[in-house]
Amino acid sequence: MQKSVQDSVQDNGNSGGVFVGEYKPPFTITNEILSYVSSISEKIGRITAISSLETKPHLRKNNRIKSIHSSLKIEANSLSLGQVRDVINGRLVLGEQKEIQEVKNAYAAYESLSEINPYSIKDLKKFHGIMTKYLVEECGEFRHGEEGVFNGDECIFMAPPAQFVPQLMDELFEWMKKSRNSVHPLIMSSVFHYEFVFIHPFADGNGRMARLWHTAILAKWKPVFEFIPIESRIEKFQEIFSGG
Repeated sequence: MQKSVQDSVQDNGNSGGVFVGEYKPPFTITNEILSYVSSISEKIGRITAISSLETKPHLRKNNRIKSIHSSLKIEANSLSLGQVRDVINGRLVLGEQKEIQEVKNAYAAYESLSEINPYSIKDLKKFHGIMTKYLVEECGEFRHGEEGVFNGDECIFMAPPAQFVPQLMDELFEWMKKSRNSVHPLIMSSVFHYEFVFIHPFADGNGRMARLWHTAILAKWKPVFEFIPIESRIEKFQEIFSGG
């Protein structure tokens, strides 16, 4: 019997805390998905062959700044791309201290992206600590309270209870480790992103960490992803789906 994170939570509630069956994220490989994987792989191969980002530090830094700006903008950080660049370059920026600190933290995390083991929960907590330094009380730790997503006063999503988070995260990371040689990184990174956001393991910073980890998984496959601002694409499509 296979189950998703959602099934795990339901099983736990129905069986007095006993999880049954093997965890399996809810996705199906279709011909359309395989076509996308093939197309993206081909494009990444061409980029790698004709563009050596290692010899273009200015381009690498610009793309990293775009990644950070887009990831934080999704979380309602109001600093412009130019202001984000100024913060990173050590210039004085007039803005909310919290938003400026978010930029500094994100830059520190992305600058160490190559050091991430994306299959390690210990690394996940470590980088959450970097991403939320001075900003979150439960910095680098899984949440102890209940979390939800609200649209005004309306709760549009309620995360699994905090007591389930450690086991749900263990199951997700165990699946990734077992599947890393059989599930393509383009698919695994997307599945991880979906399941991670559903679990919502931290009190704050879940979106930023999901996008950082998505990039980290892809960068272990093809190092060029470390400098491709996929966060800007996520931001663009988020605006399309939300009508913005």
